[in-house]
Order: sequence, then C-alpha cells, then structure tokens
Amino acid sequence: MEKKEKDKEKKESLRLLFLGDVVGRCGREAVLRHLPALIETHRLDFVIINVENAAGGFGVTEDICRQICDAGADVLSGGNHIWDRREALVFIERETRLLRPLNFPPGTPGRGVALFQARNGARVLVINIMGRIFMDPLDDPFAAVERELARYRLGKNVDVVVIDFHAEATSEKQAMAYFVDGNVSLIVGTHTHVPTADHRILTNGTAFVTDVGMCGTYDSVIGMDKEEPLHRFLHKIPSGRFEPSEGPATLSGVAVDVDVRTGLAQKIAPFRLGGLLEDAFPAFW
Repeated sequence: MEKKEKDKEKKESLRLLFLGDVVGRCGREAVLRHLPALIETHRLDFVIINVENAAGGFGVTEDICRQICDAGADVLSGGNHIWDRREALVFIERETRLLRPLNFPPGTPGRGVALFQARNGARVLVINIMGRIFMDPLDDPFAAVERELARYRLGKNVDVVVIDFHAEATSEKQAMAYFVDGNVSLIVGTHTHVPTADHRILTNGTAFVTDVGMCGTYDSVIGMDKEEPLHRFLHKIPSGRFEPSEGPATLSGVAVDVDVRTGLAQKIAPFRLGGLLEDAFPAFW
C-alpha cells in the first residue's frame, strides 16, 4: 500500500529544482559534484539551471553544456551573457536543451522556449525571457510571454510551465510574476546573483521568487574576484579584467512541488548547499 501511495503521489506531482546562475569553475564543479546525488536521493523530476556565466564568468561553451546535462540537468537557460562565447552562436542550434532569451530580435540563433518531458512523464514548457530595465533594449518581454501562453495552456497541451526571467530590476520581475499568475507553474528571477527571501505562491497558484541567487562563491562581488570591482568603484577606471572568484561555492536555487493535474504550484522553498551561505533544504524533500 505504501509503494502504491508513493507511485500515485509521484504521478500527480512534479518535483522541480531550479538553480541560479552558475559562475565560473567553482560553480560548475559544485553542480557536477552534487547534482547527480540530489536527483537520485530526492527523486527530482526536472532540473533547470541558468548557465550564462558558466565559462570563466562570461558565457557558456558546448563542452560545459554537455557536462552539466550529463550530470542531470534537463534544461539550461541563459541571459545577457549568452553570446559572450562566440561558439554559442553556432552550437545553440544543435543543443536543444540550451535556451536564450525569447525576446531577442527575429533571426537570432537558438530558441527562447521549448517543450520537454520530465522524468515522471509530465510535459514541461520552459520559457527564457530577459528584462529591459537597466538591461539591453530587447523586444517587449511581456508581449513575448503573452504570445507563448496563448499557444500553451496548463492542463491542455502542457502540464507544467516554468519561466526564467533574467532581469535586473526587482519591480520588473515582480510585475511579470503578477502578469502570469495562474498561467504558469513557476517564475524565477535570475541575473543579480543574490538570493531574495520572498519565495511564495501567488494568489492564483504560481510560485515565484524575485532572484534565486547563483551557484558560485559568495566570497566575491556577485561571483567575481573582489579586487577589480573594488578598484573600479574606488577609482572609476579599470585595472584589469573581471575574473570569477575561486572560493567555496554555494548551490543556490528553489525547489518547487507542482500539481501536474492543474499545473499550479503546491509548495516552494529555497535550496542552498555548501559554501558560505547557510544550507537550506525543502521540508517536503
């Protein structure tokens, strides 16, 4: 009876982990070291990881994408640094698990939305979108999301919808969350590399957090070695390149339990492991 109940619970819910921006080698190594065991131990159905800073803090390579997917990631999302490694303009066409922001101009290589199958069989739509406040002036993210949500409906042709909103301004992220509330399972803010404490389920059932933070060392300035950012703040001129810090890494993200029957979130909790921040594990794991 106990096994039947667990199988029923597994079928009717989806256990999802979203990890924030992977920054540099220490962030990558932490993901590769911990992710396989996390998936097996906690029976994770779907894993999304933002990788736009994974290669030396700027961009991502095909080899890094392959390593992280081999470790268990189902989808890799991007942001404003997605093209920092020029090879991404080519390999993104064949690497269907790597997304770039949907609201780049028409004709941009790659895709900003795709449909995937979770380990429990659920149909999961993932949308990668980028904000415009204090960011590059891309196409309207609200209109772009609205078009996709007109095509894909929870409980109709998809079971779960997740949005990675890569944006600087907290106001823009919160406004987008209310805009999609009830039509997506989870909307996660990325980009600032600092986790916020406002994770919650909105009125109409969408899980939301303004920013999930990063997978990297917090003994840094948003993942970068402290010396160069400090120099630029103090002297207003660069003295060298930004380099990712190599301190102890924290995996930072959120865990969400989604009711596959409705596509709406049942639970959301912060996830943090290792490094300088206090560990945080979802009680429902």
